[in-house]
Amino acid sequence: MIPKRVFFVKGKGIHKDHLQSFELALRDAGIEKCNLVYVSSILPPYCEIIPKEEGLKCLGAGQITFCVTARNATNEPKRQLSAAVGLAIPAEKGNYGYLSEVHMFGHDEEYTGDYAEDLAATMLATTFGIDFNPDTAWDERNEIYKASGKIFDSQSVAIATKGDNCGKWTTVIAAAIFLLD
Repeated sequence: MIPKRVFFVKGKGIHKDHLQSFELALRDAGIEKCNLVYVSSILPPYCEIIPKEEGLKCLGAGQITFCVTARNATNEPKRQLSAAVGLAIPAEKGNYGYLSEVHMFGHDEEYTGDYAEDLAATMLATTFGIDFNPDTAWDERNEIYKASGKIFDSQSVAIATKGDNCGKWTTVIAAAIFLLD
């Protein structure tokens, strides 16, 4: 079973019950009807990235759906929370790429997305033996990665929000959804 396609979703849910806030986040992301199976972070060789709308049309109710997922929740009023999935794509389509899952408190969508993207790209760079200083800024390392000719692109899907003012559960989810056909 090697996925042929992947797409990215994100969602947010708020409810008095923790589980129901998760369900609402899944609905917001469009994947509530799936039986999610969490997998680790490898983008298979030749896996095509497709638009969310196209991917959602391929999902059926009750379908076993493999995904890389970042999830976070709080019932603390106004607490900042976020989740992101980062992606690093190798230049050579026959090589595998990396996905990363990040969930944070206190950071916005841009920071969390950049962090997830950086993490995925750094994991991929280490598999290729690209020489870099891990203490340099993400933008500088990203240029080194791309200049190596071994990493084609990196991106992320991220979501951030603040906890409900009244203390209801707030859940965020970001996911890479794999399609086997």
